[in-house]
Amino acid sequence: MNEKPYRVKGQKGKRGRGKTASTKFSSYPFILLPFYPQRFYSALFSLTKILLLLLTFSLISSACRHMGSKQSVQPRTMRDVPAERLAYNFNPDVPVPEGADAEEPAVLEAVKNDFDSRRTDEALVRTVASPDGQRALALYETDETAKGEFRIDIYSSDGRFLRNLTPPDLAGAFAPTVAWSPDGNSIAFIGRKAITPKPSPTPLVPLTGENPLVPVPAPTVAPAFAPIPVFNTEQIYICNRDGFDLKPLTTREGLIYFYIAWAPDGHALASLACKEDEWDSREREAKLPAGRPRLIGVDGSERLLDDNLTEAQPAWSPDSSKVATAFETDVAIYDATSSSPTQARIPLRDPLLTASVDYDEQKLKKRTGNANGNASVGSQTSGASGGGQPYSFNPIVQLTWTDDKTLYFKTAYMRVFPDRTINTYQRWHVLHLSPQATVLS
Repeated sequence: MNEKPYRVKGQKGKRGRGKTASTKFSSYPFILLPFYPQRFYSALFSLTKILLLLLTFSLISSACRHMGSKQSVQPRTMRDVPAERLAYNFNPDVPVPEGADAEEPAVLEAVKNDFDSRRTDEALVRTVASPDGQRALALYETDETAKGEFRIDIYSSDGRFLRNLTPPDLAGAFAPTVAWSPDGNSIAFIGRKAITPKPSPTPLVPLTGENPLVPVPAPTVAPAFAPIPVFNTEQIYICNRDGFDLKPLTTREGLIYFYIAWAPDGHALASLACKEDEWDSREREAKLPAGRPRLIGVDGSERLLDDNLTEAQPAWSPDSSKVATAFETDVAIYDATSSSPTQARIPLRDPLLTASVDYDEQKLKKRTGNANGNASVGSQTSGASGGGQPYSFNPIVQLTWTDDKTLYFKTAYMRVFPDRTINTYQRWHVLHLSPQATVLS
């Protein structure tokens, strides 16, 4: 891509011997020179030759310095390395990375107490604390919400109700995806048109005085919601930390957005979305939902990252410059902040298959006590992964980026049935990322 470095070559002239000044310039008949002594012309041309030599040396030195600087250029951080220029080192079957399989935090006790004492007709589903710990979102179901729907209220961390967040005609969906932005100034969730919209109930607080058990509405309850668009399929919504300025970030009726994750710096969200018929088809086959990965800007801009479906939820790099996901046994990495984004596809089928054969052999040795490993691994194949492959050879279902150079991913066999979920052969692997060993422009 770069032009080939070049150097300026000077020509060495022949010097006449035993010639006078007039003879020396006889080859230039059209040049009229004033009459000066021969010694003057000799000095003049000697000075000219010295200046030309200095100029040539300067140009050559500049070119050498330019070539040397290109060879020594190194990215200061991994953020400076485009996705297409990443190199990797693969290590299979590593310990579970810290925090990767962390359990859902327990509901805040103060909020739970409020539901237990005053809102007994509603079921608290989940609480989501703000990054500063001052507020919390309460996700709850009522008698009017359909299965899978919920409503959202805002509480203070000490359990004091502040206000309803979702208007009556908007229902929340996919409770695990409700999240505060990293700076705590925004709230994002997925919602759709409520199947049976009803006014949000007004929580009651006891009065003090002669009759402390008489309930009255809290002064901040039952706000007048501004009209907002609602859709028949799940879209992404955002509002500020007070629950105001609620608006949809996506408005693509017919698409189901079912996963969102904030960038660590809060500039965008990674998401998965699919069509309704694609969702229904995978549901009938008891497979995990699969969607096309995309980036959603806080201004509502949307960038489709890939046109293929993936089960693996996108993971952000800690510096927010890249997003990773997976397609079966390939890891895909995309630039998320560049004005000229690139992408990388890391094929891992063969190394994962080799690692699975070794993994199953070790498991078989432990089970049978066969230290020589003579038992046939083929006798335990054609199971979960099918096609005569090892049981432990399965697609990538989860990724987590612990630092800018370390990307973990999990392979597993997963099926989701109405009454149970199968999640077996969970194995963690790691990619160690680095810049490619090439000259960087």
